[in-house]
Amino acid sequence: MDTQRLILFVVFSFSLLLLWEAWQTKDQVPQSAVPAEQTAKQAADGIPAATPVKAGQPAAQQQAPQAKSIATGARAIVETDVYKAEIDANGGDLRKLALVGYHELDDVNKILVLLNDNASAPYVVQNGLLWGLPTHKDVFQLTPGVYKLSGDTLAIPMTWRNAETGLAVEKTYVFRRGSYEIELIQKITNGGSEPVQLESYGQLVRHDRAPAGESKFLYTFTGPVVYTEAAKFQKIKFEDIAEGDAEFQKSAKDGWVGMLQHHFVAAWLPKAGEARTYYADKLGGGLYSAGYKQPHGTLAPGQTVSLTTRLYAGPQIQKALEAAAPGLDLTRDYGWLTPISAPMFWAIDKIHGFVGNWGWAIVIFTVLLKLALYPLSASGYKGMAQMRALAPRLQKMKEMYGDDRQKLHQAMADLYKKEKVNPLGGCMPILLQIPVFIALYYVLIAAVELRGAPWLGWITDLSAPDPFYVLPILMGITSIIQVKLNPTPPDPMQAKIMMAMPIVFSVMFIFFASGLVLYWLINNILSITQQWVMNKKYGGANTAHANK
Repeated sequence: MDTQRLILFVVFSFSLLLLWEAWQTKDQVPQSAVPAEQTAKQAADGIPAATPVKAGQPAAQQQAPQAKSIATGARAIVETDVYKAEIDANGGDLRKLALVGYHELDDVNKILVLLNDNASAPYVVQNGLLWGLPTHKDVFQLTPGVYKLSGDTLAIPMTWRNAETGLAVEKTYVFRRGSYEIELIQKITNGGSEPVQLESYGQLVRHDRAPAGESKFLYTFTGPVVYTEAAKFQKIKFEDIAEGDAEFQKSAKDGWVGMLQHHFVAAWLPKAGEARTYYADKLGGGLYSAGYKQPHGTLAPGQTVSLTTRLYAGPQIQKALEAAAPGLDLTRDYGWLTPISAPMFWAIDKIHGFVGNWGWAIVIFTVLLKLALYPLSASGYKGMAQMRALAPRLQKMKEMYGDDRQKLHQAMADLYKKEKVNPLGGCMPILLQIPVFIALYYVLIAAVELRGAPWLGWITDLSAPDPFYVLPILMGITSIIQVKLNPTPPDPMQAKIMMAMPIVFSVMFIFFASGLVLYWLINNILSITQQWVMNKKYGGANTAHANK
């Protein structure tokens, strides 16, 4: 394979990567559209009533209730410095959660709503207890109204009581200032005459569509995720759940379960060291659940016990995820390039700490990365400069030998040997850099810190496309310059394709986040500068032979 074909291979490979991601995003569309009223009807299907169950009954007979109740009742409206939330008396569900510091992609004037119980696209957090204790289908006594955070913590209590069995539960949500972790405390009192088995569960119920406003050219995973120390980070596709093919570790004594979408995650974080079972189910109407069940032994008559668990619901901020639970930081999904991507974000974050602007942090990091890779790229550009100088002679050889491929290749090999030029020397160093640049590409896609972050002038959100297309146009121009500086392929068709690719990329990058386009633009400018210098330095050595 000659240099031009190898360059073409690299370009097309990256193009296929982008097209594959776009196709994957398209494939996230629900398989069948279900009317909102039908979804609401399916969501209202009943579950077995919460009846007393004696301790010792086989656990297999107790299943986590199907999350099909979206009934509404009295609500507590919670306002903190990071949340605007709503808790419903029905099951004590967390029905709405808006993130104060973030906006919707398709409307910058609207606060981002992570959780919502609207009938067309519900996404709610549910929890409860089995064995005759209240599930998310039971109604709690909740004092409705607005609860505002004034100190460091805010507690929202509610109660449930069964006069026949003597069982009572006090459920309390605890919110903390500046935190995306919500603590859930369930205080259970057995005022009856029979022991009761304790088993808690927590689940997330979500529709199967990607968030509104997501670019069709960027594939990001939407769906359930499970983490355990043994199996690590496991993504579960909605279609696999629907087909019964979902594979993940179901039993563990550690880990967590959640729902993932671009830039945000909601996850139940059960207490480590206690056995639990993870599950993922299809509920119908385009709804899916993911959750855990955790046994806690038995509660004797007259005893009281408190069960505590935590919920993380918010942005994928690296430090917050790492502090919340082991493995939660993996929801910033860099895939197989994590060992490269994670240090890259760390470096960009450190630069941002100095300059205070994510746009300039990207620019500075791109320059530093280019300097770090200078030995590799210099070798590659040197090879391309030498090949560019030999291009006229190679073209003459092609005309001379015509269709005699054997003689042509032999003549080319002799020329490379005589001029001491490696035909692959211009591409191999560049190929070695491809994983590095793709890793940075994923870093910038996953960085929720770019959401709503300005750079300068018209770029007010680095996670959104350039509203005036300035960056994509400049990127296209610099890409054309790059092609002009590279060796011209002897094949006219290859030459046309190489010239067309910058235009294709420019059109695609119109829909890309500004932060991504900014990175490619700066990288192009630096590459052009380096290639121009190399052409001047090494191209002249063969110029004298160009017309021989």
